[in-house]
Amino acid sequence: MREPLPPNTDSTDTDPGETADWLAALQDILSDSAKGRNRAIYLVGRIIAAMARSGAVPFTFNTPYLNTIPPEEEPVYPGDYHLERRIKSLIRWNAMAMVVRANLEASGIGGHIATYASAATLYEVGFNHFFRGRTDGTFGDLIYFQGHASPGIYSRAFLEGRLSQTNLEHFRRELAAGGGLSSYPHPRLMPDFWQFPTVSMGLGPLMAIYQARFNRYLHNRGLVDTSASKVWAFVGDGECDEPETLGAITLASRERLDNLVFVINCNLQRLDGPVRGNGKIIQELETLFRGAGWEVIKVIWGGDWDPLLQADKTGLLAKRMEEALDGDYQKYTVSSGAYIREHFFGKYPELLKLVEHLSDKKLERIARGGHDSRKVYAAYLKAMASVDKPVVILAKTVKGYGLGEAGEGRNIAHSQKKLDQEALAQFVERFAIPLPADVALSEIPFVKPAADSDETRYLKNKRAALGGPLPRRVVTVREPLPIPQLSELGEFLEGSGGREVSTTMGFVRLLSRLMTLNEFGKYVVPIIPDEARTFGMESLFRQFGIYSSLGQLYEPVDKESLVFYFESQNGQILEEGITEAGAMSSFIAAGTAYASFGTPMVPFYIFYSMFGFQRIGDLIWAAGDIRAKGFLLGATAGRTTLMGEGLQHQDGHSHLMASAFPSVCAYDPAFVYEVAILVQDGLRRMYAENEDVIYYLTLYNENAVQRPLPEADRDRVKTGIRKGLYKLETASIAPADSAQSGQPIHLLAAGPILYEAIKAKEILEKEHHLAVELWSVTSFSELRRDALAVSEWNRVHPDDPKQSHIEALLSQETGVFIAASDYVRQVPEQIAPWIPGPFHVLGTDGFGFSETREELRRYFKVDATAIVATARRVGRD
Repeated sequence: MREPLPPNTDSTDTDPGETADWLAALQDILSDSAKGRNRAIYLVGRIIAAMARSGAVPFTFNTPYLNTIPPEEEPVYPGDYHLERRIKSLIRWNAMAMVVRANLEASGIGGHIATYASAATLYEVGFNHFFRGRTDGTFGDLIYFQGHASPGIYSRAFLEGRLSQTNLEHFRRELAAGGGLSSYPHPRLMPDFWQFPTVSMGLGPLMAIYQARFNRYLHNRGLVDTSASKVWAFVGDGECDEPETLGAITLASRERLDNLVFVINCNLQRLDGPVRGNGKIIQELETLFRGAGWEVIKVIWGGDWDPLLQADKTGLLAKRMEEALDGDYQKYTVSSGAYIREHFFGKYPELLKLVEHLSDKKLERIARGGHDSRKVYAAYLKAMASVDKPVVILAKTVKGYGLGEAGEGRNIAHSQKKLDQEALAQFVERFAIPLPADVALSEIPFVKPAADSDETRYLKNKRAALGGPLPRRVVTVREPLPIPQLSELGEFLEGSGGREVSTTMGFVRLLSRLMTLNEFGKYVVPIIPDEARTFGMESLFRQFGIYSSLGQLYEPVDKESLVFYFESQNGQILEEGITEAGAMSSFIAAGTAYASFGTPMVPFYIFYSMFGFQRIGDLIWAAGDIRAKGFLLGATAGRTTLMGEGLQHQDGHSHLMASAFPSVCAYDPAFVYEVAILVQDGLRRMYAENEDVIYYLTLYNENAVQRPLPEADRDRVKTGIRKGLYKLETASIAPADSAQSGQPIHLLAAGPILYEAIKAKEILEKEHHLAVELWSVTSFSELRRDALAVSEWNRVHPDDPKQSHIEALLSQETGVFIAASDYVRQVPEQIAPWIPGPFHVLGTDGFGFSETREELRRYFKVDATAIVATARRVGRD
């Protein structure tokens, strides 16, 4: 029997009778068991499509402010709901206790209570029923935990027996005796526990998208079967303000990444206050993700709302839910039941009747969907069934849930570190925490059930059935990479035979050679942010193919060319488009494949050097945290070498910035043979000796005749290249016979400025009769690191002193020293403490200009003329 339609309260309806007919027809379909909801959705979709063709469709991607999954479609909850709630309550308590105790012992140590308090149900449903661990036969799921929720993840690991009480007592005290815990997810600091660093907000969601795409890349290329692995990213709604969070969501839908699930914890609150106090963040995010092609699942209202919505025949409850703003909902969270009754339900008399049977206390506790395990389970199960679409779950929660007056739903919740006795007592009562009888509440004891308790057995059995505990970082490389020997790259050591070649072109040839090596080449991952033709890499397109999950569904415009644009499902090149952040995220995914899948991949990410450390330094830092390996190639480098481009393209400081990244080894090679030796050395260190380092090499577009590796004492030269310094040319006249009376001039130069130093040496010796020693500096920063490390060793071990590389080469040298590079003076100045004589530095401090190389070098005084003038002046001094 058809239910009566709710009264039409819309004063703008010009034909209520016609409206009633349409709604009645729709209701007939919905009540027809053979047709039902899916048929209604299909018909409405056809109507909207017809309206779109006529230009009459209203533009909206929003659905009503209700749960996506209606109660009648919810699956039966498969777990022990009440036991899981007890476990979750213990985890909540220990997470809170960890932070509060840490701040009582060391005021200001920090930590966060409110984030996990809001997200506990979202995590626990996943841990108990969905998150798959890594086993001998499967790789499991990759999970990007929300950084501020780390206390809750530690708390669960404590109940599992993976962390000790001592660990929890030393939260944020990693140097404490017995071991502590890092503030946030840091694989660098806890290499057996955390997989992904996420607390630099926005990076986790971005990296998750590219990780899911890289999983498909590995699968489609036949390297790793990743078909059973999901990528989960837990995100805060306030985090969506970061451009990185939403910047690549269209990539996920374009690539049909149904292996990707975003769970956005919509607690309506940022660090200082409401996310969208004057709006509705869930509706805003739904529009963005639906417009980008994602499947959106909204989990807004808990089960206590279902009978109210079902009993409301007027539609006013759904209307009231829609019109209340997020600022209102935040206010309701901290208000009494009487206030909620008056201000939320009281707007319409009919709604007051709807809740007259509920007490004020019940209205205070009526839950949001993100705190209802059954609602969350239904959403996760639906997400698992998605085909060809990534999924985002928008779950509405309360920040600081359970903290009561101390912080639940309040603007101060994010910064809350301490709870008073009353708040602790309320917490214990609300969540029925079984505190030990012999311990005072003021001691805030950790609570851990016995090993044979129902809680412990249930928790461990659930994880065992899903493949084991998470998070867990496992490094088990299935087969070591066959690292190419330098002899296999011999052609790159022999010079260019009189031809002028840039180091960029030399590197491209080297990369091509590496990709063709049997049993090694398939693991190379070239990554390019839409600059392949700038770097002369278009020849790789046809030979190796550009990866595309769809293949190539069109005929490229340059099909007749030998180097036409070629996309393929098993293509090897990741051509990312104009997104350095996206390309770096691919680098991270490739550079950690050894840990994620036991398969070492070798990323070579080449980019405009100016758009590396300056633009995406945060992601490069995250790459160090996550222990990524690979090569960063800063092409078209230098402040004076990249002529014509000007201020925002000419890089004179990336080497200075790179020196601050502990896992980055930065080199500025001048010759192709130096590039080849450094690449082979990086491969050895990363993939044979398993060092978690990244090599940054700057490459140049200036053509020059490439010298061969010097014949004399090649081992010495190779060692010098790797360590940062070697003598390239000795003086052609004896210092005793020179014009400066036995004091030679040492020219230390890097990159293309080494060519200017070569010219300067010739002028100084032939025209001014000065003895000049010429040195190639491949890395000022590596020289400094080595010298500092040796200094520290000698301080601690005075009876067993060592000598750094720069001291071994220069300590016995006399005379004056001049350093020059295409970078700011601070780059060469890093080695000043270890220079045994007067030291003078030339560099490119300041902004760049649109000019020729000659004029730029003249302006910045790093050309041969400036070197000669400096040498003559300091030689006289």
